[in-house]
Order: sequence, then C-alpha cells, then structure tokens
Amino acid sequence: MMSEPNVDLEDPGTPLKELNLPPILKPDKKTKSDVYYTVTAQKGQMSFKDGTTTNTLGYNGNYLGPVIKMTRGQKVHIKEVNDLDSETTFHWHGAIIPGKADGGPHDPLKPHSSRNISFTVEQPAATLWFHPHPSGKTGEQVYEGLAGLIYINDKQSKKIALPKKYGVDDFPLVVQDRTFDNDDQFNYQADYNADGTQGQNILVNGTLNPYINVTTRFVRLRILDGSNARNFTFKLSNGQKMYQVAGDGSFLDKPVAMSKLKLSAAQRAEIVIDTNDLKDGETLKLTAGGQNVLTMKMGERTENYSKLPKNLKHMKAAKTPTGDVAKQKLVLSGMSKMVRINGKQFNPDRIDIHSKVGQQQVWTIENKNEMMMNMIHPFHLHGVQFRVLSINGKKPPMNLRGNLDTIRLNPGDVYKITFKFEKRGLYRYHCHILEHEENGMMGQVLAE
Repeated sequence: MMSEPNVDLEDPGTPLKELNLPPILKPDKKTKSDVYYTVTAQKGQMSFKDGTTTNTLGYNGNYLGPVIKMTRGQKVHIKEVNDLDSETTFHWHGAIIPGKADGGPHDPLKPHSSRNISFTVEQPAATLWFHPHPSGKTGEQVYEGLAGLIYINDKQSKKIALPKKYGVDDFPLVVQDRTFDNDDQFNYQADYNADGTQGQNILVNGTLNPYINVTTRFVRLRILDGSNARNFTFKLSNGQKMYQVAGDGSFLDKPVAMSKLKLSAAQRAEIVIDTNDLKDGETLKLTAGGQNVLTMKMGERTENYSKLPKNLKHMKAAKTPTGDVAKQKLVLSGMSKMVRINGKQFNPDRIDIHSKVGQQQVWTIENKNEMMMNMIHPFHLHGVQFRVLSINGKKPPMNLRGNLDTIRLNPGDVYKITFKFEKRGLYRYHCHILEHEENGMMGQVLAE
C-alpha cells in the first residue's frame, strides 16, 4: 500500500512559516446572474526555502492557484488560458458540468492558446478543485504546481453556523508531498514512480512547516489531498477529536466526531476544531504520518460560536434505487504499468460505458485483492457527485454519507455507488494515483 511520510515531527532545519493563503480570484465582470473569470496556466518561480528559488507552475501566479468562488444558480464563464509550452487542460474536479467543459484528456488546449467555457452551477455548497488533465502530462504538471480550489456557496452555507471568515477562522489546506533535489528544484522525472510519485516533504498551500494564529474558538480547515499518490491519515497532536462537517461535494447530515481522518489523492474533507480547552500560548498540531502538517498557535480567542450545529444538511444514508436502473461493475487491478480496469487498459478510441442522462446508475467498484499486487486505489468519476450505498456489504460510515466524487478503495474493498448523469458528454473515470491513470487505469463513459 502507499505509505505516508515518516519524518520527525520537530525538524530543527525547517523553521515555522506563516501559512500561505491563496488569493480569492477577482471576477473580470459580475452581474446579478453571471460571473466572468480568467484562469491562466503559467510558469513561475517560488521561494519555498529561504535564499533559494524553485521553478514551478501555477494558475494566475507562481504556484498553485487562487480560490474561485461560485454560487449555486449562477452562470459561470471562464476564459482558460494556456501560457505553457506544452498542452494542458483545465479539469473542474467535482463539478457537475457538461462534458465539453469538463477538461478531460480528450480535449487538450494547445500551448499559448485559450478557450471559453460556460456552465450554470447546479450543485450544493462544497469545496471542489481544479487541475490539469492532459494525456501523459497530468502527473508532472500537478507535481510542478498546477492545482487550485473552488468554493461553491448556496443559501444554506451562508446561514449555517460554521466558521466562514476566510483566513481568520476558515482556512484552505492544499496538502501535497514534494521532494527538492540538490538545487532545490522539483525533478519529476528523477522522482517518478509508476506506482505513484511521492515526495519527502509536506507542503501546505506551498508552505513548508506552516502555522496559523488562532483567534477564534472554532477553526474550520478545508483539506485537499492534492498529492499525486500519497495517502494521509490526519490526527491532532493532543489526541482530541475533530469534527468532519463536509466531504467532497456537500455538507454531511451532522458533524461527525473523529480522532483520525483518512484521505487519498483528490479527496477533500472539511473539519472543525474546538480549541476551547487550550490555553493562550499553547500550540496544537495537525499531523500526518508523524510529520507536522499545520501548527495552530493559540492566541486570545473570541467565541465565534458557542457550539457546533447539531444538523447540517438532510443527508441520510442513500438507499438502493429501484425501477429503471443501469448497473455497471468495474474491477481495478494491477500495479505499475500493468494497471487495468475490467482487465483492459485505457484506449481513447473506445467508449467503455454508454449511459442515459437522467437514468439512475448503480455502479459496483472493486479493488481486486491480488497476491503481491495490492494497493489502495482512489477512484474518481468525472461530471457527477455520487452517494455510497455500501462498502463491503455494510452501510458507509457517517462521514462518507454525503456527496462524493472520489472514494478510497483498500485491497479487496467493494463499493456500491449511485448517481445519475445530469449533463451530456464524454467523461472519464480512473484511479487518481496520477501515474496509474496515465499508465492506463482509466475508462470513458458517454452520457447522452
């Protein structure tokens, strides 16, 4: 299985730095019903370590991208600009969006060119993200810095009693693992692993060993596992519980108390931490695999909320649909360059599944248990948000009962999921270990 970084929590060679906060992208134009943005993939340089610079890629900046805000019911217009010297795409991960705007590998944008897409936001409040998806270059472009967040708001998210002041009590955490070579550069080709390229250092929003100053009782962290392949298990250093309030694509039914949070590549989770029992001057650390992810420095705190809401969204466990239901079974197998879905490697000229828009789907996703070839596979489906019906025949845990677009399958796991395509188009499904995807662990579904 993919391991986690195992580095001493206290690294005297890496001083604490204040967490970088991605800027909120300013619209080019905004009306009552429409918003217009420009998103540019570009080369850059970033100083991760004092005194050195690293060649990077970014959206509208040197590394990573801005937060793009959208509101349910709004029509969004995005000008996608490729200022790179190679092809790229703009994949709007988790968005319920027409296939022609999805940004899959079948629709590359040539170097130094642009295109315009438009879509109406028709999904509930969530933290989504965007990243490149070009054939054969996804892993490298993500590793070098192309990733950004999308915040979708709706009437409920504006009213709900959760922290929502950006950079004050509500923080984005794009968690990635990266290795610096002797010249402090990212060397994807040297670090490449066909079973998932992993790094030795944790970067959060492009910050090594970050900290935040805590000024409120409750702190909300929107966590994205933005790595190429790494699985993380997040914990709090004092052993206290955190409360998960959202997953990939929606709030949960109610806050779920947990002592550890597991995320695989591309998965998101929103957690809220209650600092009421910590004294001014104390620190609390979010850790993963024995390494510091985020240090929270307790200052004098105001009580932004006296308690968490008991209920967040009416999101009970999904029930198996009846009637006109289309069923599919996908079996993930293999390792390295031998990865397969249903025994086949990806072929861009083959449609693996034909689907009807509006027809309820039940898909069974299995991670085949194989001798000597067992790995965790994060499975992602484009263009929809799905619900988990069961995991190995049992109801999913409370924190997996919301809308999802990526699931983490351990060896031998069998998930049943249900959804329906709401938009027409060609979509991909694949393992989100980016190197597995590029080695052929991917298929195509045509919704029409």
